[in-house]
Amino acid sequence: MKGLSAREVAIAAWLEFRQRYFFTGRDIARFTKTRTRQYNTIKSLVRKRRVVKLNRTKYYLVPIRAAGGRWSEHPFIIADEMCNGTDYFIGGWSAASYWGLTGQVPLQTDVYTTRRQGKKKVLSAAVVFHRTSPQRLRRSVRRELHGHAFNVLSKEETKRWLESRHYGRTS
Repeated sequence: MKGLSAREVAIAAWLEFRQRYFFTGRDIARFTKTRTRQYNTIKSLVRKRRVVKLNRTKYYLVPIRAAGGRWSEHPFIIADEMCNGTDYFIGGWSAASYWGLTGQVPLQTDVYTTRRQGKKKVLSAAVVFHRTSPQRLRRSVRRELHGHAFNVLSKEETKRWLESRHYGRTS
């Protein structure tokens, strides 16, 4: 792999061999002696576009087989990893599309969470975070996609959300 140090190649190979595309600094601690060196190695991999930062502690390894360093992952899986699998759900048009309640293909993934807000582009996915209450989180269900679990607003709640926007109503 051109432009990577021996340590960076070893880390990328080790993660890929174990199919640990989503990882934390702790996962690669065996390759560095100090946390500072670990941080600097990850920062270097991010700069070289072999790793994408998802949140404060979680990263995504761009697979070696990615042509030109370009790769995509399903936006629901990215959102789940960004939120560490807790306190969120996929909602809005993304949920409506998932449940087959609309023919529209959303350009962004709407994530409702208690912890953050704003927009973030990760790989090829545009993720928009909206604040919500802990009570509203209970309206979601856990589903699986490509062997990876994620939270999505229940089908019934998504129907109500659509009706509140005057879509799907018959006169």
